[in-house]
Amino acid sequence: MRDTIFALSSGAPPAGVAVIRISGPNVRFGLETLTGLVPAPRVAHLTDIHDRSGVLLDRGLVLFFPGPRSFTGEDVAEFQIHGGRASVSSVLSALSGLAGFRPAEPGEFTKRAFENGRMDLTAVEGLSDLIRAETEAQRRQALDQAGGLLKDLYDGWARRLTYARAMIEAELDFSDEDDIPGSVTDKIWPDMRDLALEIADHLSRAKTGEIVRDGFRIALIGKPNVGKSSLLNNLAHRDVAIVSETPGTTRDVIETRLDIGGNLVLLLDTAGLRDSDDDVEIEGMRRSIAAAADADLILQLRDARHANTISYDLNDLRAKMLIVWTKSDLVAADDGAIPIDDILISNKAGTGINSLISAIGNRITTDGGRNTEALPTRERHVHLLRQCAIELENAQNDSDLPIEVKSEYLRTAAVSLGRITGTVDVEDLLGVIFSEFCVGK
Repeated sequence: MRDTIFALSSGAPPAGVAVIRISGPNVRFGLETLTGLVPAPRVAHLTDIHDRSGVLLDRGLVLFFPGPRSFTGEDVAEFQIHGGRASVSSVLSALSGLAGFRPAEPGEFTKRAFENGRMDLTAVEGLSDLIRAETEAQRRQALDQAGGLLKDLYDGWARRLTYARAMIEAELDFSDEDDIPGSVTDKIWPDMRDLALEIADHLSRAKTGEIVRDGFRIALIGKPNVGKSSLLNNLAHRDVAIVSETPGTTRDVIETRLDIGGNLVLLLDTAGLRDSDDDVEIEGMRRSIAAAADADLILQLRDARHANTISYDLNDLRAKMLIVWTKSDLVAADDGAIPIDDILISNKAGTGINSLISAIGNRITTDGGRNTEALPTRERHVHLLRQCAIELENAQNDSDLPIEVKSEYLRTAAVSLGRITGTVDVEDLLGVIFSEFCVGK
């Protein structure tokens, strides 16, 4: 018989309330042993909680969720008790003394939900992302994915592939029957072409899902002492980087996580760019340029006092660059030297910072979007979708291919979709995915 698992599912004590979750075949036995009853399903019941010898451990709410209508698909119970360390420890100890009970491993409740068909892999990944969400955009995307938005989309595509294969099989097996539709080509290939276009469009927006989940990367680039570290501290509202008049203070890339407009932003302060013979500084500049190349947006900072000075050459990255002129408090009123599309700020006076934040927000909206559609959020989604697209293309490109071969291409395309949701051949992924969860989830 399968073990019954238990764990603290709420935050670490001390806390106002602690939630201990139980799942498995012996849940009813555990409830009867510790409380003397099995409450009515999904109704909170206030009761005393005892150990097996009758010693009172705590008094709290107990809920029972009979399977399969529960989170894991098994019988599930929750003890909502006082959140002191002693109370939590005593109830966990009492559960561990029951036959067939053991502490849950990280992610084991969610893994059982997947194994029992309560969730697919995309929903599992969405739940993991929801637990870790730092911003409003991450919360929305993760909640949609946990709710089955990706699953519904991929399942719909899989059904279309299955229908196409069924039509091919029907033509092959029953071509002499009167009730079999006419040419398969007339019936299914137009839809397969439409499906290929839908998948291509979906893949084209993968960057949007990645930006929301992993963050919008912004690199601060410029000459030494132009105000990069000061801007980093200003946007972070704390002293993250050392600010000094001495050139070359920043020797490595400093990453800070910010919430701008409900989006996760990874702000990268980099070493100043200039001619140097110092090996350490040269390595720092190499890392600066690499960070700029990998960034979604580059803020190239320039000193407004030297508007006519040529800046470090980064023209090949111009498409994702925003020019920010610093130290506006040290220059006279605008004399037209600063281009109108650039931004003028003063880290010391705080002027122009709101305009810069607004410009960053607009760029995030353009690149990352506020799309409510289902988007691929992980590299494995993108990889398998590309495989699916290739198989679809193979099935349609060569008109001389035997219809049996075309059907096989459609089958492997469907398999790639199934691997995303976890309906086929994903055993090697499970340990990796569920290890991301905390104990009790």
